[in-house]
Amino acid sequence: MKVFPAVLFLITFWSLEWDPVLPDSIIHIACELMNRGILALVSSIGCMSAGSLQSLADAMHIPHLFIQRAPAGTPRSSCPSTSHPQPDDYTLFVRPPVYLNDVIFQVVMEYTWQKFIIFYDTDYDIRGIENFLDQTSQQGMDVSLQKVESNINMMITGMFRTMRVEELHRYRDTLRRAVLFMSPATAKAFITEVVETNLVAFDCHWIIINEEISDMDVQELVMKSIGRLTLVRQTFPLSQNSSQRCVRSNHRINTSLCDPKDPKAQMLEITNRYIYDTVLLLANTFHRKLEDRKWHSMASLSCIRKGSKPWQGGKSMLDTVKKGGVSGLTSLLEFNDNGTNPNIYFEILGTNYGEDRGRGVSRLGTWDPIHGLNGTLTDRKLENNMRGVVLRVVTVLEEPFVMVSENVLGKPKKYQGFSIDVLDALANYLGFKYEIYVAPDHKYGSQQADGTWNGLIGELVFKRADVGLSALTITPDRESVVDFTTRYMDYSVGVLLRKAERTVDMFACLAPFDLSLWACIAGTVLLVGTLVYLLNWLNPPRLPMGSVSSTTLYNSMWFVYGSFVQQGGEVPYTTLATRMMMGVWWLFALIVISSYTANLAAFLTISRIENSIQSLQDLAKQTDLPYGTVLDSAVYDQVRSKGMNPFERDPMYSQMWRMINRTGGAENNVEESKEGIRKVKYGRFAFVWDAAVLEYVAINDEDCSLYTVSNSVADRGYGIAMQHGSPYRDIFSQRILELQQNGDMDILKLKWWPRDSPCDLYSPVGTRKSGSALDIHSFAGVFFVLAAGVVLSCLIATVETWWTRRKGSRVPSKEDDKEIDLEHLHHRVNSLCTEDESPHKQFSTSSIDLTPLDMDSLPAARQALEQISDFRNTHITTTTFIPEQIQTLSRSLSAKAAAGFAFGTVQDHRTGGPFRQRAPNGGFFRSPIKTMSSIPYQPTPAPNFSYGNDPDRGTSI
Repeated sequence: MKVFPAVLFLITFWSLEWDPVLPDSIIHIACELMNRGILALVSSIGCMSAGSLQSLADAMHIPHLFIQRAPAGTPRSSCPSTSHPQPDDYTLFVRPPVYLNDVIFQVVMEYTWQKFIIFYDTDYDIRGIENFLDQTSQQGMDVSLQKVESNINMMITGMFRTMRVEELHRYRDTLRRAVLFMSPATAKAFITEVVETNLVAFDCHWIIINEEISDMDVQELVMKSIGRLTLVRQTFPLSQNSSQRCVRSNHRINTSLCDPKDPKAQMLEITNRYIYDTVLLLANTFHRKLEDRKWHSMASLSCIRKGSKPWQGGKSMLDTVKKGGVSGLTSLLEFNDNGTNPNIYFEILGTNYGEDRGRGVSRLGTWDPIHGLNGTLTDRKLENNMRGVVLRVVTVLEEPFVMVSENVLGKPKKYQGFSIDVLDALANYLGFKYEIYVAPDHKYGSQQADGTWNGLIGELVFKRADVGLSALTITPDRESVVDFTTRYMDYSVGVLLRKAERTVDMFACLAPFDLSLWACIAGTVLLVGTLVYLLNWLNPPRLPMGSVSSTTLYNSMWFVYGSFVQQGGEVPYTTLATRMMMGVWWLFALIVISSYTANLAAFLTISRIENSIQSLQDLAKQTDLPYGTVLDSAVYDQVRSKGMNPFERDPMYSQMWRMINRTGGAENNVEESKEGIRKVKYGRFAFVWDAAVLEYVAINDEDCSLYTVSNSVADRGYGIAMQHGSPYRDIFSQRILELQQNGDMDILKLKWWPRDSPCDLYSPVGTRKSGSALDIHSFAGVFFVLAAGVVLSCLIATVETWWTRRKGSRVPSKEDDKEIDLEHLHHRVNSLCTEDESPHKQFSTSSIDLTPLDMDSLPAARQALEQISDFRNTHITTTTFIPEQIQTLSRSLSAKAAAGFAFGTVQDHRTGGPFRQRAPNGGFFRSPIKTMSSIPYQPTPAPNFSYGNDPDRGTSI
């Protein structure tokens, strides 16, 4: 019966003192209790007062059961005075040691955090996480500390007022990963404040660790937070059999306390649970003492008197308490040799990412000092499930990545494009939904002078969007403020240029040879013709009787030209020098004509490109064609950084930067890519931009007037941008790799960049396809030359007609060369024929029609004429008379040639107006009538001809 008053008195003492007040007050109260007589001392106080009681209990040999209580429900910190208990100490630690450092370090390691911030309230002793900070420092983690003031609203307002914009952005990024060492009440108020001030987004991940977190606290924290929340709290294993939960050994626990679903049990603090189990433990200990008849009277001690002896039964009571144990509200309460309770378990709860305030809480794992962490923690969506998540996507219109497909008034715009197809593929697989909008300034984003970002990147930095999607390239500057997925398409810089228009060259037939070569060929024809004439003049050839050719300069030129164009000639050359000259000339003509024919075929089928740009190096080297890009874009920054880098080996970028940065960049650069494409199409300009975008523009050009030149090396790629520290980056990257591996990404590319495009992307001119027919433009020059020749021939014919009429109207002069009548010529021919041995060779005087061919067919005449055929140096000319349309022929001999002939009186058969015309070939004149005109024969006295007296051996017909 004496036990119960002692126990009740201890409870009364506990209720009076738990707060960390002055240690002197605690000592004074404890001494008063010892004077009254106690068996054991139970305290639930802070570390400062516990140290004083521990010293008093050791001095008086009073068993001291210490239940550590943190002020205002903040997490516990190890008490310095009780950090190393000894076996002979009279203080027993009912609550297990503080393992919060070990638990939180293992959780952070499982989540693979490298940068986070620790928030702690004013009541938390920061010395409790010294070991944790040492461990994170050894792992290279970037950990920040911040104390949360009691007036949280004033603290947040002060940060907005004092921080600059870029500092506030960095602070937002830091808040994505945070660990909270604070009481549940302070954690609720802090989370509410940061969510309302938009300091965190739904992609944040916070960890709250505190042993004193009830089920009601868990529900309220989840309701107030966004993003992912992980809670670490102390838990107590319960029996699976509900009927045995309230029956513990030889006592029964109140039903409202043993049922975990009862509101009273849920609101019961852990410290009160340990107090309950401590009272049960002492009651069992006193009961065993009574049964063993080893009861010791209560000690009545004085703390003030000097020389006061400790309690004699204190050691026995202490050993009995250590050996005992009880199963109560805290599961099993027992002590080891050091006087500490080894039984402690932690429960790790967590939620998924999202803004759903009613999202469920699941158990992720457990932790205990013996087995450590039991469970797997990952900082991403479980099972790749994002159902119920709605992402806000910001974009920039850029063909063919993002384009407006439908814009109906009053309805949201619909978008299409390659990037939209990739986003839809991710959404179908992961299960999320998205809302898309265009960046207000229609820019990708660049860092401003004040350190802020505009455009698409700025929307992510200011957390107005969750995902950025367009033809967005991954750059180091952008990746310093946002996160990127793995590249879903390679990127390279390209140039868009306008194809050279095909001009109609009427003289394409002259293209195989240069103008200087044509001039040399023409000069060679004149030179060789002149040489041939001179060689024949120096050594005249023997011409056969009846030849109608002569070796005049005109004929020599004509013969050389005819042989050059492979049409032959009419003048026979018999001398060795002339034949040698013509042989060499024919070989020369063969080579020239063959080369011309082969080269003409190539020129008529392949268009020659002059001064064309085939690479970025060609573009950088020239300065005639201006070129530029979009101001403050990724291409602009790339050219600028490499162009201004003195260690850059390739001088191409420095040359390009000088052109792009001309007049500060305002002259050659544009504000949007559409403006640059328009300048190329309708002006004289080259646009430097993403090669993929330019290829799409060239493919879909209506008149196929554009072509692209790109860099074959892909040094970066297109990626999906997210807020810094976004939990969706890894899952997006994993799915993108799967799309690339199974070929789905290539199928999406072929949709927007087909291989069978009607336009040639890489040809600077609109060339014909191989094997197509030649058009009229290729032969226009040939027809022009033919037409010019026809016109020139008609003009010459007109001049010749005029000249002939003018010359024919003249009266023949008597001082002309002496003419021999054709009758005398017939008489001579007849006389020549009489010398033949055959008497039938005499001609009839009444029926002979003599033509040049007839005369040549007479054997005697041919033999005689061949003997006297060489008369070229006699200057013989031929005159034709046509009286009354009857042609008669005669020869006019020079004085030297006529010296050997004696002609009698001859009748003049010329009647009517005399018409005289010298034949150009020096032989007989052939009248316009096809048949030769007959020669009437008149008998005359036969003169005697002496051939031996003719120095030039007569004449020829």
